[in-house]
Amino acid sequence: MKAVFISDAHLNGSACDGYRYLMRFLDSLKGDTDELFIVGDFFDFWFSDKNSVYPGFYDIVEKLLGIKKSGTNISFFEGNHDFFLGDYFERHGIRVFPDGAVIDLDGKKLFVSHGDTVDDSNTVYLLWRRVLRSRLFYTIQKEMPSPILWRVSGILSRISRSRNGGERSSNKLTVRMRTFAMKRFEEGLDAVILGHLHSPRFEQHVAHNGVKTFVILGDWIGHYSYLLYDSGKFVMKRYHSTY
Repeated sequence: MKAVFISDAHLNGSACDGYRYLMRFLDSLKGDTDELFIVGDFFDFWFSDKNSVYPGFYDIVEKLLGIKKSGTNISFFEGNHDFFLGDYFERHGIRVFPDGAVIDLDGKKLFVSHGDTVDDSNTVYLLWRRVLRSRLFYTIQKEMPSPILWRVSGILSRISRSRNGGERSSNKLTVRMRTFAMKRFEEGLDAVILGHLHSPRFEQHVAHNGVKTFVILGDWIGHYSYLLYDSGKFVMKRYHSTY
């Protein structure tokens, strides 16, 4: 079993470096990877109908669909910038998780989540998150013409970034994420894999019932980091060949 986990590319169009690097990286996975987990904020914003996507994302969406057709299972975990993904991707056989979930990988139990809800003390953000994911907002965005919707999406993306930008480098949030992971380990989980905080972190702890793995995936803005699971082992890696 070979699986790859990535998060926080924050793609906003085909001109950004992360977009070009990801296109090449995704090519390297084709035919060589069983599972690809995209753990939130892959897109800096996302709204679409069932038949069209933002033009700046067209090539990378087609790349993902090609990887799926080649035999790699793909799972999206929605982030604080990209949600309502299911309307488009699920009809192509790509799984979409609106929130965190426990998944099974070779008999190991992993909790995977973007991580933006780990800090339950941030009540203002959590309220904003609920508003954006509400049925009312979903209905409103469905009625908007695509060019206007994409313009509004960019504005909402900037608002979300301003609300959360400081915490992405916060030691406080790192501590909260680690504490959250330790509690999940006590519940019997083998790994906790999160995004949202853009600095990658990889920790393994020896417990009486095996090795426990805590990961913050980092980003594809400056770190180009990803988690590889291969033959029972986790390894944190960076994509260097495009530099």
